[in-house]
Amino acid sequence: MIVRSRAPLRLGLAGGGTDVSPYCDQYGGAVLNVTIDMYAYTIIEPTDDGKVRFTASDIDGEYEAPADEAMEIGYPLILHRAVYRRIVRDFNGGKPLPCHITTFCDAPPGSGLGTSSTMVVSLVKAFVEWLNLPLGEYEIAHLAFEIERIDAGLGGGRQDQYAATFGGVNFMEFLAGDRVIVNPLRIKNWIISEIETSLVLFNSGVSRSSASIIKEQTDNLTAKSGTTLEAMHEIKADAYGMKECLLRGDFENLAGYMRKSWDAKKRLAASISNDHIDTVHAAAMSAGARAGKVSGAGGGGFMTFLVDPSRRVGVIRALSKQVGQVMTCHFTRWGTEGWKIF
Repeated sequence: MIVRSRAPLRLGLAGGGTDVSPYCDQYGGAVLNVTIDMYAYTIIEPTDDGKVRFTASDIDGEYEAPADEAMEIGYPLILHRAVYRRIVRDFNGGKPLPCHITTFCDAPPGSGLGTSSTMVVSLVKAFVEWLNLPLGEYEIAHLAFEIERIDAGLGGGRQDQYAATFGGVNFMEFLAGDRVIVNPLRIKNWIISEIETSLVLFNSGVSRSSASIIKEQTDNLTAKSGTTLEAMHEIKADAYGMKECLLRGDFENLAGYMRKSWDAKKRLAASISNDHIDTVHAAAMSAGARAGKVSGAGGGGFMTFLVDPSRRVGVIRALSKQVGQVMTCHFTRWGTEGWKIF
């Protein structure tokens, strides 16, 4: 038997950063996101050799250890080790699970598409399928959040785990006490088609550590920087505004909220933008883009642009002259999936 799973990556449309503590604990966060047809994959092959082997084939990562020893959480492949240890401890009575686990992702680490958190969801889903665990979407997402943020100690927010688990277009609310409410949005088909036709993705080719950017953002907030707190409130309000525009098909104001939110986001931390990002953004806007922003924490990775479809080719040509890669995507309706091959 072979177990496989996949989980979709996400585009953050609005509200990113308000899902990070301590802001969401004190004020409540709100995020609008959508999953796209790029995935993190997991393959589990049970073995009888008494070993645990992890292979991250896309980043040439390898780790092997005896299955009868407690799995230490550390590098390399800290996420794989953290997932394995939590599953064995909480769902297999501490008994080892000898296996070979292979993972890979359609986007590189540091892309701003939630790759790390999505990989954790994919890993958890594969174990859920293998062990027939009775976990629903909220439980899988919360478990993935705890594994990455608490067990592995990696900083970040909450939206990625829930987006990868639920899939589709969602408006998410993050409240005190780790309460999360996922509101799937029923977007008309013509609106989805228009958005997909209007979206242009640009991979800046710069991988960045979201944890370091989020730490700077959190430090600014903890220091009660008025500029940072005000910007966070604006970003949350923009998420509510963009949700309404998306439901109504109001694309002019949708682009307006994206522009406004990007300006606010840059006030959260100095490292969110840089010369390369500013140059790419200016090139796209000059060519006719309506709005643009960096996906995820910022500093690099993927950039998202909204364009008038009639000017799409011109924007793509302008971006093609920049250092990086132009890409397209389609939205997905489904979240993480797992299945067995016999």
